[in-house]
Amino acid sequence: MTLGERQGGPASALPLASTRLPASRWRQARQSKSVRRDRDNRAAGFSLVEWLIILAILGLFASFTLPDLFRWTRSLRVDLATRELQGVLRLARSRAIREGTKVGVKFRTDGKGRYTFTLYRDADGDGVLTRDIDAGVDPPLSPPRELVHLGQQIGLGFPAGPAPRDPGDPRRRLTRLDDPIRFNRSDIASFNHLGASTPGSLYVTDGLHFLSVVRVFGRTGKVKIMRYDVLSETWR
Repeated sequence: MTLGERQGGPASALPLASTRLPASRWRQARQSKSVRRDRDNRAAGFSLVEWLIILAILGLFASFTLPDLFRWTRSLRVDLATRELQGVLRLARSRAIREGTKVGVKFRTDGKGRYTFTLYRDADGDGVLTRDIDAGVDPPLSPPRELVHLGQQIGLGFPAGPAPRDPGDPRRRLTRLDDPIRFNRSDIASFNHLGASTPGSLYVTDGLHFLSVVRVFGRTGKVKIMRYDVLSETWR
């Protein structure tokens, strides 16, 4: 009897150990199965009811934050529009000083939410006047330029509700709420060669909650922004 026959098989048979996976591959296979099992458990970890509860909580959270977000966005847009107008008035003042003559800025709207401004030079010594602009006497210094932050619910005007207090005299309320561009009785802000200006105001609103004013002070030509608190009826 040969050695193979004494062990119960032919001499050419492979040892049983040779049919097993190497230890490293066996550990990898076990880890892979464990990862798949954990992933499947996590996927099944939330029932439909639990998902509905989570969605309800998210919806409740959104209902509290979205109105505040919308108000903050509108407030920011009003601020951006007033700063843009402030920049336009300062530009007109600097052009008047540089040109050594009176320069006026006229604002226009197409009635569809689009606002533009144009700078004009006084050509006949009587100031920049609407009739001289229309007659071609006071020439433009540049083509009309669009105000990018006005429009889409932000415009020149006043919010709905009681008339705001007058920023120059808080004891009085503003009148003529159909006229948000006020430079005396004109809608042209005019600066002379010394930088002095026609005193006046530009009112900017979102039509609902927020109101700001860009004020020009006559002797100095200084341009200042103020914001109106509707609840306390005060300018800041």
